[in-house]
Parts: sequence; C-alpha cells; structure tokens
Amino acid sequence: MRILITAPYFQPVVEQYRRLFDARGCELVIPPVKERLSEDELLPLVGDVVGVICGDDQWTERVLMAAPKLKVLSKWGTGIDSIDLDAAARLGIAVRNTPGAFNEPVADQVLGYILAFARRVPWITGELRNGGWSKQPCVSLQGRTLGVIGVGNTGKAVVRRAKAFEMRLLGNDIVDMPPEFIAETDIQMVNKQTLLMQSDFVSLNCTLNPTSHHIIGASELALMKRTAVLVNCARGPLVDEPALAKALENKAIAGAGLDVFEIEPLPIDSPLRKMDSVLLSPHNANSSPEHWQRVHESTIQHLFEELER
Repeated sequence: MRILITAPYFQPVVEQYRRLFDARGCELVIPPVKERLSEDELLPLVGDVVGVICGDDQWTERVLMAAPKLKVLSKWGTGIDSIDLDAAARLGIAVRNTPGAFNEPVADQVLGYILAFARRVPWITGELRNGGWSKQPCVSLQGRTLGVIGVGNTGKAVVRRAKAFEMRLLGNDIVDMPPEFIAETDIQMVNKQTLLMQSDFVSLNCTLNPTSHHIIGASELALMKRTAVLVNCARGPLVDEPALAKALENKAIAGAGLDVFEIEPLPIDSPLRKMDSVLLSPHNANSSPEHWQRVHESTIQHLFEELER
C-alpha cells in the first residue's frame, strides 16, 4: 500500500522509521516539499494513496475526491485548518493530529519575542556590531500588561511564563477558564476590545477557523496602544497582514513578532521583511528535537491505527 509523506519535518527522518513501514508492506511516496503542497501539487500524487503523513498541505474536497483509496490523513503536529474536515468525514477519511504537540516551545518563542522587544536585544546588538555604544531605553516586564487571545493549552503556557515575570495578565477566549487556572495566574478574562486597549503586548494563541480569520485587522490594530507589540506564533491568517504593515508603517503600534504568515514562505517582496520594528522567524516556533521526536512517533502510530481498523 502506498503512503504519501508530505510533512517537511518528517521527511528528513523517514529512514529512521523505514523498518516500521517495511514491516507493513508500505511503499513510501516522498515528493519534494519546501513548506507545504498546494491543491494542484497534491492532485497528481493521491490517486492510489491509502494513507498520508501530511503537513499544512491544501487538502481540499477536490484533492480528497481524487483519492478513492485514502483512509487516513495523519497530520504532523496540531493544526488541521488546511484540511476540509467536512469532506473528509463525508468520504470516510480519518483525520488525526497531535493536540498540544508544541505548547512549550511555542510559548517559549512568544516570551522570546516579548523579551526581545522589552529589552531591545536585537537592536542593541546591531548597533554595537556597527561600532556604536549608546544606551537604549528598555522596559521591565514587571507590571506590564500581556493580553492573550486564545487561552488554550499554548495560551496557558504563555500565561504561566508571563506570570513568572510578574506581568499583569488579560485573556480572551470563547471557552470559560477553569477557576483553578484563574486562581493560579490571576488572569482577568475580558472582551477583545478591552484586551487590545489595555495591553502592552498582545499574543495570538488561538486556532484558525472561520470566526478567527483576520481576528486582528485594521479596526483591532487601531485600538492598540501606540507603544504596543503584537506577537503571532499561532497561524498566519489570524492577522490581516496588509493592515498590520500599514499600522507599523504609520507607527500606530510599536512592533510585531511574527513566526507565521498568510502566505508561507513569506514572499520576498513582503514589506514586513524590510521593517526594523518587526522580528521574523520562518514558522520555527515549534523547533525542539525532543518535541519533534514525540510527534514523529505519534503521527506514525495514528497512521497505522487507522490503517489497521
């Protein structure tokens, strides 16, 4: 049986797990993948595939319909917003993922961005490397307000880290928070408008769905403090990028730390690449060999579980 492997993090380590596939008579199909495959790139690959270990590929109804033997999409990682779940359910295709796979490293990345902006580390380093030696104004996180939109597993991990820095914590979520978490962190759950108006740092940690698409646009950015920083290590389409670029250009907000983008890789001509007030990373917040290995193993397990049903 043919297994398609498109997850870019898994492809480089396939040989470590080859024996598991060989023992089940699997023929592996491993196409070149830079970040993810589009609908048109998937169509010629799926005709006789029975299982897939996928990344954030464009699994539309059209692609799923072109795969009559497909039994399971085993997603490497957590996010499944690129999969047409309704079509998969209708066609009897199982969709599996690994919830909470990268809560801790992503939360580390969020705090890394916040600390970088607060203490101005990248800018101070750059000036020294260019021969300068001037003191730059920085801020302490103690007493600063962090607003977290989406207080799920990753959002909670962000909140706990920020609590250690004695930050004031605001949260916004459609789900009620457990009383013990509120008692532990002193987080105040507020509406999105209040959070945006009062926060010095805003971290997006919600899932991407039709209600959260462009949850931060021009009107939301206009509510934020001119000194505030936006951090997005969740999903690129949560933010209206042209609106963000305009807000940064007009100094309506002070900066942005971005690990994810509406189009990935981030286009070379994106204005965000040229802005000194923006810190960027290439969808790299999940970087952790220990976490990667656990996801490799769980993704294979999920694939075989569904194939053996």
